[in-house]
Amino acid sequence: MNTCSSISSATKLSTREILELDQKHLWHPYTAAKSRDPIFPVASAHGSTITLKSGETLIDGMASWWSVIHGYNHPELNQALSDQAQHFAHVMFGGFTHEPAARLAKQLVDITPTGLNRVFFSDSGSVAVEVAMKMALQYARSTGEKGKKRQRFLALKRGYHGDTFGAMSVCDPVTGMHQLFSEVLPKHIFADSPECAFNEPWQEHYFDNFKHTFLDNVNSLAAVILEPIVQGTGGMKFYAPSFLNRVRELCDDYGVLLIADEIATGLGRTGKLFACEHANISPDIMCLGKTLTAGYITLAATLCNDKVATGIDSTDDINDMKHKTVSNDSNPGVLMHGPTYMANPLACAVASKSIELLLNSPWQKSIEDINTGLIKGLKPAADLPGVKEVRTLGGIGVIEMHDPITLNEIQPKFVKEGIWLRPFGKLVYTIPSYSITKDELEFLCQKTIKVLKE
Repeated sequence: MNTCSSISSATKLSTREILELDQKHLWHPYTAAKSRDPIFPVASAHGSTITLKSGETLIDGMASWWSVIHGYNHPELNQALSDQAQHFAHVMFGGFTHEPAARLAKQLVDITPTGLNRVFFSDSGSVAVEVAMKMALQYARSTGEKGKKRQRFLALKRGYHGDTFGAMSVCDPVTGMHQLFSEVLPKHIFADSPECAFNEPWQEHYFDNFKHTFLDNVNSLAAVILEPIVQGTGGMKFYAPSFLNRVRELCDDYGVLLIADEIATGLGRTGKLFACEHANISPDIMCLGKTLTAGYITLAATLCNDKVATGIDSTDDINDMKHKTVSNDSNPGVLMHGPTYMANPLACAVASKSIELLLNSPWQKSIEDINTGLIKGLKPAADLPGVKEVRTLGGIGVIEMHDPITLNEIQPKFVKEGIWLRPFGKLVYTIPSYSITKDELEFLCQKTIKVLKE
């Protein structure tokens, strides 16, 4: 039992006290519990800048892992949060509904690819993927032929879909971050990562491996799951829209569902509102997160079409199902998922306002300007001896190195130069907020190149 007195919420902690408490009690992502990696206490953030407790101001090149699309401390998002808090911060979504959720659902249905008419809200991107997988499995169970079990997923090598167990099982099992758990994760099927780059002329042989893998396993597949156009954490690879077209056609031909994980790409990041639009396709199920609340409160959404929703709803006697235990052989007629904080009103209110801000802004022009700035600003990196490739797409800029980056060495150098980047593996990449200014972006690129030269 801890006997020390607690710290009042009104107590202002010094930088030293924050770091001491952090070292003693906190656990950061992908670090050891007693990690000595550098940690930088934040005092405030506004627009595309983060101010540290020590006084330095950093140009943020990460948008807090893709999420802060409008910049920090946006007055209209602050107001939306405050206004909703005056009414109620949360109510359970079992048996209740509310205006923020209804409004947000309608906005999402209106702007996502055609046919995605049903919205299920959850807590985070990883959980949105879990929900999508459960949708696919329940659909396969309720609509499948007797005796056939479609219980596996076809995913792409170098793909990444989150850190919860179901999501981990469809991440790349070899080059991904979850090899440690490989013996306990469900075994799914993986096709090669797409070979054809985004702007490269399409040749049909690029689809051979996926097609053969699909056909060899088609009778066991509940769904294909992939990140459309951009494979994010698995390597920041951009692939040809034609690959996505062929996947959609193949799924249609054989009655297999297609899940599009747009958690990182949704709401404008690639230059289209959704990455699926590059191929002009609509998935059966789509996952959204990260950008949804513009970095304010964690929220995710899993959308599906009427075919999936109706398939899951189907059962011999839905009224009878309410009064008996669901067995392995029965179809419950309901989607078996229900987060406590589902459709949190604060999060829904902020997300609704964020989408309104995005649609009422010249966001396409903003992404074009960012892309132009990234192409120009990162170009000098291509001549550095340690650099393998420089590539951009929409509001994403990537410098791929030949060798892995040592994070605890390079990040303090970025901070010293007044920028915030969080490299991983061999990748130094930037995904700034859509509101970053031309001067801020130029500064970000210049300092990135300076540190890499060193």
